[in-house]
Amino acid sequence: MPELPDVTVYVEAIEARTSGRLLEKLLVGSPFVLRSTSPAPSDLEGRRVVGARRMGKRVVMELEEERFIVIHLMIAGRLHWKDATAARPALPKKRGLVRLDFSSGTLTLTEAGSKKRASLHLVVGNDQLAALDPGGAEVLESSLDDFSLALARENHTLKRALTDPRVFSGIGNAYSDEILHRARLSPVQWTSRLRPEQVVRLYEATRATLLEWTEALRREAGDAFPEKVTAFRPNMTVHGRYGKPCPDCGTPVQRIAYADNETNYCPECQTGGRLLADRALSRLLRGDWPRSLEEMEERKIQLKQ
Repeated sequence: MPELPDVTVYVEAIEARTSGRLLEKLLVGSPFVLRSTSPAPSDLEGRRVVGARRMGKRVVMELEEERFIVIHLMIAGRLHWKDATAARPALPKKRGLVRLDFSSGTLTLTEAGSKKRASLHLVVGNDQLAALDPGGAEVLESSLDDFSLALARENHTLKRALTDPRVFSGIGNAYSDEILHRARLSPVQWTSRLRPEQVVRLYEATRATLLEWTEALRREAGDAFPEKVTAFRPNMTVHGRYGKPCPDCGTPVQRIAYADNETNYCPECQTGGRLLADRALSRLLRGDWPRSLEEMEERKIQLKQ
């Protein structure tokens, strides 16, 4: 799922290409994607773009008279841009959801896979727009005190706290793994049990990770529209690197799998060498679940004999 760094770069590219331009046509190619009933798409046509912004993991485009286009990409939604030509690009038959024709070019929303989760909201007024915002703190705009208060509001595991949009804005599965590895904290540690120095470490790691990745994605896109948006990048430290060596200590990266997501972590750097119980496997193995890397290696040797 595109998160704060990816969405920020999307927004910057969209604003550079559409600000001050007319929205000539808003074509909804799949009825499920439109999650609002008023205003109608035609009501936004002919209006000029005022700007673009990020709201959590959503892309927000503002048009004249407080009309807003709000796009949530979810897991597999992606945006594509084509400069204006004589013929507008057609929506892809299976993946195409929305086409926005501007005087400067065409923005297309597509979604891969069969699970249709991406959404489009069309709203009027800042109050309606605010109703779509989960309200999480913007870490890059927050002081250490603000960050600490957000963490302390409810008692959650660190993984859940970082990815809850009501707690922090724009952080998801991928960057939370990177943040926790950088902070040398376990994903299942409870927020209520954090020591003050750990809160500071988490705050600094969160800001540094988001800033560095945003800048890296800006460099990668350059002047082009960002097309290589993915949750798995080869130069990440732990996310998507299950079984591969941690770049800091060489220990194989481990994971906790659940539903459509997984948490990746380094046992040596984050949990003192302890393996965290994977829900599915620990239920299956129960008392046989290895508690350390050494125990896991011993089990592997036994299975080979």
